[in-house]
Amino acid sequence: MARPAVVRVTEVDRGLVLGDRVAVARTPHARLRGLLGRAALGPGEGLLLHPCNGVHTWGMRFSIDVLFLDAEGLVIRVEPSLPPGRMIPWVRRARQALELPAGAAQAAGLAAGARLRIEGVAR
Repeated sequence: MARPAVVRVTEVDRGLVLGDRVAVARTPHARLRGLLGRAALGPGEGLLLHPCNGVHTWGMRFSIDVLFLDAEGLVIRVEPSLPPGRMIPWVRRARQALELPAGAAQAAGLAAGARLRIEGVAR
């Protein structure tokens, strides 16, 4: 069975939907390209990089929130409003990174220790 290209991400304890149109980047090329070429992320949009334990915003035109997750969806680190031209090279135990619009993590009250559920969305 093919893995979904778009997923829904929710915070488990409160059932808060963080994104219902989160693209998934699984290949090396897709992870390297990331959000380059995009003008912005809209509400409900994001990018899940899998596997991933570090990100960069070189060449990007906008800031993003980055949530680093372990293999089970536990938030290990929140990097709020990471501006263009920056790099987070390695986050210990991270297996995935969720990129969301800047301010989304704070608006949702997310911090390290939150548990996220990632579900495939039928298209």
